[in-house]
Amino acid sequence: MSKKGLPDGAYGLKEGQEYIPYVPSDKVMPEFTVLSVIIGIILSVVFGAANAYLGLKVGMTVSASIPAAVISMAIVRVILRRKSILENNMVQTIASAGESLAAGAIFTLPALFLWGESPSALDMGLITLIGGVLGVVFMVPIRRYLIVQEHGKLPYPEGAACAEVLVAGEEGGASAKLVFAGGLIGLVYKFIGDGIKLFPTEISYGFKGNLNGAAIGMDVYPALLGVGFIIGPKISAYMLVGAILGWFCFMPLIALFGGANIVAPATKAIASMDYWGIWGSYIKYIGAGAVAAGGIISLIKSLPTIVSSFKQAIQGYKNKGKASVLRTDQELSSKFIIIVIIVAIVLMVALPQIKVGWLGAILVVIFGFFFVTVSSRIVGLVGSSSNPVSGMTIATLLFTAIIMKAAGWSNTKGMVAALCVGAIICTASAIAGDTSQDLKTGYLVGSTPKKQQIGELIGVIASAAFIGFILITLNKAYTFGSKDLSAPQASLMKMVIEGIMKGSLPWNLVFVGIASSIMIEIFGIPSLPVAIGLYLPIHLSTPIMVGGAIKGILDKKVKDEVTLKEKSERGVLYSSGLIAGEGLMGVIIAAIVAVRGSFGPEEPILGQWVSIIFFLLVTLTLLYQVFWKKKKVVNNSK
Repeated sequence: MSKKGLPDGAYGLKEGQEYIPYVPSDKVMPEFTVLSVIIGIILSVVFGAANAYLGLKVGMTVSASIPAAVISMAIVRVILRRKSILENNMVQTIASAGESLAAGAIFTLPALFLWGESPSALDMGLITLIGGVLGVVFMVPIRRYLIVQEHGKLPYPEGAACAEVLVAGEEGGASAKLVFAGGLIGLVYKFIGDGIKLFPTEISYGFKGNLNGAAIGMDVYPALLGVGFIIGPKISAYMLVGAILGWFCFMPLIALFGGANIVAPATKAIASMDYWGIWGSYIKYIGAGAVAAGGIISLIKSLPTIVSSFKQAIQGYKNKGKASVLRTDQELSSKFIIIVIIVAIVLMVALPQIKVGWLGAILVVIFGFFFVTVSSRIVGLVGSSSNPVSGMTIATLLFTAIIMKAAGWSNTKGMVAALCVGAIICTASAIAGDTSQDLKTGYLVGSTPKKQQIGELIGVIASAAFIGFILITLNKAYTFGSKDLSAPQASLMKMVIEGIMKGSLPWNLVFVGIASSIMIEIFGIPSLPVAIGLYLPIHLSTPIMVGGAIKGILDKKVKDEVTLKEKSERGVLYSSGLIAGEGLMGVIIAAIVAVRGSFGPEEPILGQWVSIIFFLLVTLTLLYQVFWKKKKVVNNSK
């Protein structure tokens, strides 16, 4: 192809413009092949296992889409000499499902072990399978709305970054050099930071005196810097507003009025807590309420368009065969989706391994569609790595446990049933976010949505078949809840369910979060990105804001439209590399730790000032690419 990089309009369309993907709809090339399926399944299991350990240890996972795309290109293009960008995209589509399904499992199912239950690999596999399949099929009817109609409004940073990586690998040349330059820096940075632990990758400073309880911090990761540049200044600022509200308003107030009192859900005096203790005991509940309210508000505002998307999907199925459908518009049929949902409901009721009953099955369908929609929209704003899946799961558990308690399920049976519902919803939300990013990548490069959706289902089935064995093995080796494998998210889910069933949940904190989202909406500010910033540690919002600020300065400083477009795309390409390199090394480190039990030293060798210096150096490289480098790298004009 004569053009370089993604086509014109990949990051927003002019009025009346229609986006033509990198591989046009009238061109057919190898996509859903035996090779892509086999490699995708293998990588799905590998990434799922590595991220299961990582998430149980530190409470978060790393996105596998870009690392899978890089590995796919290495195997398919370099070793096997096959040239099909769509085949590479299919590999990463299938592979990334493993990481997302692992997130859904590890954030919830270890709570069963903490209660003294002994779930089998089959139990856990079926629970995550149902959740993963529902996450894919619930997302299908809203694809056209979120991916196509909202193109340019929802950036889907990791989906766009993955598309850039795929196109750069396809074309080579200057674009590829830019992506892989960023990738090398992200990879090396992650290795020396989280691998050999030369410096701490999380820096913090807690205030005293009049600001006691407040703190500022930063996770000094190149990937977060890149995400900030891709999503831009507005969404980055909304997230930071939420973080400031939590860490500089709510937390100092709690410290001020709490004093020597012991206030549930904490078990020790507030005066003896550090800022992490206050955040973990109180702010996470406020944030969960804010995310739930922000999600509901976002869903209500989007409801007319979502209903329209449903009608279009159903009408498309009725008209199938009457008129040709473009390859890039083909999706799983409405009939197939309805059948899958009905089968899932029957399995949830009939199978003894899924202990939810009719009540739980109904709650899964209701909350499932809601949080799949919310999750798909959130990742469009801030990316999969910052998707507050655990916050949505907490919101699910709040409502589910209340309903089950009212129905008389207040014993261990009720707690297990509520957790199983939460596990299914958590997995569905995580998979839906991943599916959305993958479909955005496919939309940009010109994949067939139907084939990608089938690929997602294959990845879900493959990873669900192994996740139970992985969790059992990790529990035997380290024990969930121990210092070696603390399972922080699952411990929180356990605490939420027990709090509701025993009447000790801090509803006042949840209502503060709900009221915060309502207030923010009244001021005309979209509450969901602010709520995400409130729920997540401020350490994530600050580096994202640095990247967003660089993009904002670029937009203000460069007046020439052609130059601005060129510099912005250069920054996106480089940022994509930062995300890709760090993500790839993150999976490698997680895999090595899962096998060996450790990678580098327990504590960082150098101090926080070194971390700041290294992050500033990476920031300077991004500034160099978008402001100071004179050579023209990307030209998407036709």
